[in-house]
Amino acid sequence: MPNEPKLIPGPSFFIGKGDDNGLISFGSGQPDLPPPPEAFDALTKYKGFKYGLIQGEEPLRAKLAEEYPAAMPEHFVITNGASEAIDLVLRSISKPGGKVLLPRPYYYSYPFDVMYAGMTPVYYDLAEGGKINYEQFEKVAPGCRAVFINSPSNPTGTVQDIETLEKVEALCDKLGLYIISDEVYKDLIYDRENYLLHGKHVVTVNSFSKTYAMCGFRVGYLYSQDAQLVSKVIEMKTHTSMNTSVAAQIMALAALRVPASYVEKHVKIWKERRDMLYAGMLELGLKLWKPEGAFYVLPKLKNSGRVVSDLYYKYRMITYDGAWFGAPDHVRFSYALDASKIKEGLRRLKKFLKTEYREY
Repeated sequence: MPNEPKLIPGPSFFIGKGDDNGLISFGSGQPDLPPPPEAFDALTKYKGFKYGLIQGEEPLRAKLAEEYPAAMPEHFVITNGASEAIDLVLRSISKPGGKVLLPRPYYYSYPFDVMYAGMTPVYYDLAEGGKINYEQFEKVAPGCRAVFINSPSNPTGTVQDIETLEKVEALCDKLGLYIISDEVYKDLIYDRENYLLHGKHVVTVNSFSKTYAMCGFRVGYLYSQDAQLVSKVIEMKTHTSMNTSVAAQIMALAALRVPASYVEKHVKIWKERRDMLYAGMLELGLKLWKPEGAFYVLPKLKNSGRVVSDLYYKYRMITYDGAWFGAPDHVRFSYALDASKIKEGLRRLKKFLKTEYREY
């Protein structure tokens, strides 16, 4: 049809677009809550305008080591967000013909990161509720170079069961596989504490973007007790981005020192918004899993590419196509936005479902 809006090509079309001129963004997972004031206060006397350590500033790495059992500062590399950490790890472990096992749905960058590292992504499908089907995982993991675990998950909000994660640990240790554990939402869990994966070749990836609402400052890190891998990552980073912003690292260190109540208060807000959006979508008749962490829901919506396009061009709403995450006929909604906007978004979604969507 000549008057139909064109499909959105991918996430880059939306990243950086804010809530303006009536636009409501359920898209990018960017907290609308403020970073700790202490992070900004740390820069009032800052005068460090020289190159920093490639591995990351020692005080920040030392403080991070306090959060992980038996960790030392040398086990960490500070990166430009979690994205650079994943990229560097994959390129450091890459081998010709290497395969990397991904859960499906997956975070939309994973397959591209694997391919850019010269390896091939292979997949296993998550079961009901976004949980790992261990029997399937056990069949496809042998022969892979590495496996990805993402708990809590983007895009499903699922937190994997501890018993399953322990089985994954044991299998990958037996097979000598790297586990890349993406834990950027580890502090945003509603029902239990995060489970830290262990093992000789486990690489934990995290960032300050979600826990401390510091997305734009691009501070992430990887943690591993595999000294050889850490050394390879540092060498590669020397020739790519060099040091991560030293000023942003100063802010990150200040954020780590804030009381636990800062994070607890935010988690309470995320849970309230989760309940509001989840209940609202059930009321609209949509089918979806209830998130246990992070801040996303992934309802079923047929012809998801057209849904995302229509919601943006006709209803001034940003959403993400589930096909970008390996989940066609689903649409990802982030609830990292004010409750009043969630309510208005649900109102617009209800109107869309009763009009255009009925014609699909």
